[in-house]
Parts: sequence; C-alpha cells; structure tokens
Amino acid sequence: METTRVFQWQNYELKCTAKQVDAGRFAPSLVISKQVWPSRPRQIDVPRGEHLSEDTAIDAAYSQGLVWIRDYG
Repeated sequence: METTRVFQWQNYELKCTAKQVDAGRFAPSLVISKQVWPSRPRQIDVPRGEHLSEDTAIDAAYSQGLVWIRDYG
C-alpha cells in the first residue's frame, strides 16, 4: 500500500510518498517539480531509515525536498 501527499513550496511541487516495505516499516520517496518553465520532475533519493509510520516517512521525504531546494533549486 502506498500513501502520497503533494506539497507546494514557493514555485516547487513536492510529491512525497510512503510505501510499505516490511511489516510495520515504510520507505519514503520524493519527486520534485518546478512549477515554472522548464519543469522537469526529478526523483530525489531519500534515506530509507526506520520509519514506523506513513507520516514519519512522508515527513522525511518533505524535509529532504526542502534541503534539495535550498542546495540545488
């Protein structure tokens, strides 16, 4: 099962997903799209970690997205 939340931050869209990988553990994933031209979605690596809920996995993806925007956006 997979849960996805989409966030807007400045002119970026962050699509944060939590996917169940083991019993009781979730893996975060992140796709960032710039909302101005050129907008090319980018899959950003998020450390897997020990996320015991979908919310903590999505929070980890969101935090990694903000770091990526700060450093490379």
